[in-house]
Amino acid sequence: MSILLSKIFDSRAIILNLSGTTKEDVFTELADAISAIHPECDQPGMLAALWEREKKMSTGIAPGIAIPHAVYRGINTVVGAIGISKAGIEYDALDKNPVHVVFMLAMGEFVQENHMRVLNQIFTLVQTEAFELIKNAQTAQEAHAVLSRFH
Repeated sequence: MSILLSKIFDSRAIILNLSGTTKEDVFTELADAISAIHPECDQPGMLAALWEREKKMSTGIAPGIAIPHAVYRGINTVVGAIGISKAGIEYDALDKNPVHVVFMLAMGEFVQENHMRVLNQIFTLVQTEAFELIKNAQTAQEAHAVLSRFH
């Protein structure tokens, strides 16, 4: 079963020029974007779940890419935000290099079995030309259109 990344990442939650330069700032910025679209996502609770997961191991897991993710009880689906930083974010990534693209995910407890499929879709995406198109998009709608075409 293919999971549509365009359903998880609403264009209103794609930030092409992150203002934050630290992991903390970026987590807050992306969690704010998610909770603005999904009011059922209590931003402090979602952030707490994301930080709890991050304590186990950095989610800066591929060169220049981070995928912070957590199970969050306040929702019953999978929601996300994408943030892009041209300058790079000090992220404490596994390769110790700055992160330029962050895919943040929050998922309800009853859909967490889907989270491996979603992560797999993201890993597949970042290995294609679609990833470069998203990174270089001029608008959030343009980036979202690339996600819509990617299956």
